[in-house]
Amino acid sequence: MTRGGLLPGSVAPLRRLLPVCLALALAAPLFVAAAAQAPAAASAPSSAKATSAAAVAAEATAEVTWPHAFATYGEPKYPRGFTHFGYVNPEAPKGGTLYLANPDRRTSFDKFNPFTIKGLAPAGVMNFMFETLTVAGADEPGTVYGLLAEEMLVAPDLSSITFRLHPKAAFNNGDPVTATDVKYSFDVLTSKLADPIRRSRLSGTASATIIDARTVRFDLKERAANTIINLGTRMPVFSRKWGAGPDGNPKPFDQIIHEHPVTTGPYTIARTDSGRRIDFARRPDYWARDLGATRGFFNFDRVVYRYYQDRAVTMEAFKAGEFDLIQEFSARRWARSHEGAKWRDGRIKKQVFENGFGAGLQGYFLNLRRPLFQDRRVREALNYTYDFNMVNTYRQYTRTKSIFSNSEFAATGVPGPGELALLEPFRAQLPPEVFGPAWEPPRTDTGPNAVRENLLKARALLEQAGWKIAADGKLRNARGEAFEFEYLEDIGRSSRFEAAWRRNFDKLGINMKEREVDYAIMTKRTEAFDFDMVKVRTSDFTLPKIGELRDQYSSATADAPGSNNMSGVKSPAVDHLLDTMARAQTLEALRDACRALDRVVIWNFYAVPDLYSGTYRMSYWDKFGMPDKLPKNYTMDSALDIWPAIAITTWWIKDPSKR
Repeated sequence: MTRGGLLPGSVAPLRRLLPVCLALALAAPLFVAAAAQAPAAASAPSSAKATSAAAVAAEATAEVTWPHAFATYGEPKYPRGFTHFGYVNPEAPKGGTLYLANPDRRTSFDKFNPFTIKGLAPAGVMNFMFETLTVAGADEPGTVYGLLAEEMLVAPDLSSITFRLHPKAAFNNGDPVTATDVKYSFDVLTSKLADPIRRSRLSGTASATIIDARTVRFDLKERAANTIINLGTRMPVFSRKWGAGPDGNPKPFDQIIHEHPVTTGPYTIARTDSGRRIDFARRPDYWARDLGATRGFFNFDRVVYRYYQDRAVTMEAFKAGEFDLIQEFSARRWARSHEGAKWRDGRIKKQVFENGFGAGLQGYFLNLRRPLFQDRRVREALNYTYDFNMVNTYRQYTRTKSIFSNSEFAATGVPGPGELALLEPFRAQLPPEVFGPAWEPPRTDTGPNAVRENLLKARALLEQAGWKIAADGKLRNARGEAFEFEYLEDIGRSSRFEAAWRRNFDKLGINMKEREVDYAIMTKRTEAFDFDMVKVRTSDFTLPKIGELRDQYSSATADAPGSNNMSGVKSPAVDHLLDTMARAQTLEALRDACRALDRVVIWNFYAVPDLYSGTYRMSYWDKFGMPDKLPKNYTMDSALDIWPAIAITTWWIKDPSKR
C-alpha cells in the first residue's frame, strides 16, 4: 500500500467447480476443473468427471473441453467464440493518429523496459505493446476471457491453473508464443531483477511448469479467484529473445534497457525523440486483430505521446492543438481552466464520464494504538468536526460513507436478513447503531449554523468521554492532559482544507499539529505505526478484495509491522465477517457479508471518511467517434497497464484523412 492506494489482493474463492482429470502425453497428470453450470459451448462433457484413482486413469485419454473464460461468481456473459465485447463498435473505422500527453508525472523516459526498478519507461508501452494471458470483461465483475491463452483449466481446490496458448499467438518478430516464453516472463517478473510492484502482483503464484509447447501450469500459493485473475491479467508475456545476446541467450533482465520489446501487442515502436516523444505504429500483421477479445479496440494507425514539463505548459499545449485530450484531476482547474472560445464553439468538448468501479475508502485514519483514540465517542466526535462542504467547493465530489462506495456492496438502509444473521452473534460487542440505518455523514451544507451545530455535538461527545475545556481554553481530561495529536502527511500535500479543519479543532480546544515528511520517512513511520492520524486512499475494485481487507482490518495484521491495518483494528466480529466473505459461494452471500462488514467498520469510526468521485473529467478535441455504450468498469488513464479498461482504446477518428 502506498499511502495513496493499495495493491490488488484476494477475493472469495470459487466453490462451483467440478473436478475433471486429464493426462497429457509426456507429462504427469494435470489438475483441471470446468465450471459446473458453464454455457454449453464452454462446459466439459458430462462423462468427464473425477471419481476414483482407477477412474482417473481410465479417463486420462478422454476428450475434455477446456473453458474459454473464468468467472468468480455465476457464468461468463460471453460464450465461446463471441465476436466482440458489448461495449465496443466492432465496425469502428481504422486510421488516423491519436496524440496524447504524458499521463502522469513522468516528464521524459530513458528506457523501454517497464518492469525494472531503475529509469523511466515511456507511457503507452504497456497499453499498446504488451499482452496478457487473459483480459477482464469490463461489463461484468470478476470474469476474464482468453487472449494469449485460448483456454484455461482450474484445479478443483484452486491449487493451480493451466493455460493452453492460442495457436495463432505470435510476437512482433514473427515467432509463435510458446509455453517457454510464458514461463520465462513469469520467472523474470517474479525475480529480484523486476520492480517490487510487479512482484507483489504475482506473489500469490508459486511457480510455472511447462507441460508442452502450448501448455503451461501455474501452481498457486494463494488459492483464491483473485490470484487467478491477477495472474491472467497482470502478467505481461514477452519473448525470451528480447535482449538476447550474440549467443542467443537473453541478458540479465535488469540490463535490458534500450532494446525495443519483443511482444505480441497491436503496436510497435515507430519513432522516439530524445526521451520527449514516442510514436507507436499499428501492426498490419497483428495476430489477434479478428479475435473477439480485441475486435473494436486499437483503431488508430498511430499513437503519439509528447512529454511536457508541468501542468500549466501541458494545458496550453492542449489548447493549441498539440494533443487531443486531457483528463483533469483538479476540481478547481476543471471549473476555471477548461473553458474559452474553443469550448464555446464546439471545437473542444468538455465531458464528465461516469464509471462503475467501487471506490476505495479515502479518509483520515486514526491510530487506535494511541490511548487518545481508543474511546469510540472521541472518534465519532472528530467526524463532526470535518467540514465537507468546505472541501467540496466546486461540487465535484461525493462524501464517502462506506468502505465500498459506488458499489452494490455498500450498506444501505437497515440490515437485511442475511446481514442480521451474521451480526447477531456479536450484538453485545458492537455499537447498537450497527443494527439500525446505515451511517450518514454529518452535513455542513444545510444552513449558516450547520458547522456550529456539528461542533456542539462533537463537544457533547467529548465531554461524555471525559474531555472538558480547561481554564486555559484547552481541552483536557481528568488528569489534566491536553487533547492534541499529530497529522502526518507527505511534503507539499498540506492544503486549505486541512487548515480549515484545524480551525474547527481550535474552537474545541483541540491542538492538531501537522507534520510534513518526505516519502522515505512517511513509509518508515507508517510501517511502524508511528503516527496519530494519516490520510490513506485504498484501491478501487470490481469485487471486494478479501486479501486487501484482511490486511486493513483483521486482528492478525493489527500488530504486524508493515501491514495496512492503519487503525490497529482488533475485532472478532470483523474477523468473522472477513472469513465469511472468503467462504462466500454466491454473489448474494458476498454482498451480505460485505454490507455487514461495512456497518461494523463505519460505525466504529476507525477513520474520518473523506470523498470520492465516480467520474472522469475530460476535455477533448472534437475528432473522435465513440461506442454507444460504456462498460461499467473502465478508466481514462493510459498510465495504467490494463488496456481493455481504457476507454480511448475503443475510440476512433471520425475522419482519418484529417491530421
